[in-house]
Amino acid sequence: MGFFEEITRAREVLGVTESTTLKHIQKNYRDLIKKWHPDRCREKTSLILQAYKTIRDYCENYRFTFSREEIEKYMPDEEIWIKKYGNDPVWGSPHLGNRRKT
Repeated sequence: MGFFEEITRAREVLGVTESTTLKHIQKNYRDLIKKWHPDRCREKTSLILQAYKTIRDYCENYRFTFSREEIEKYMPDEEIWIKKYGNDPVWGSPHLGNRRKT
């Protein structure tokens, strides 16, 4: 089994999608461990623990990119709008709607 398949299998065991947060992974892991407590089902618990270890190892060794291009991919819509149009009164700001000063 290749590395991608191993990660995919671990994701499926933990019930997380391809794009998820570490917080969500941890929550699912805790919920599954509570559900499949070692006293009830050692085999399932062992599978969950191995999947979590696989995901954690991958996340700890993943190289994060903090370049402008990468960060701008995840910028909120409001910031994209302001970056593109600024605070021009003609275009307005998306959170202010089309209000006019009186």
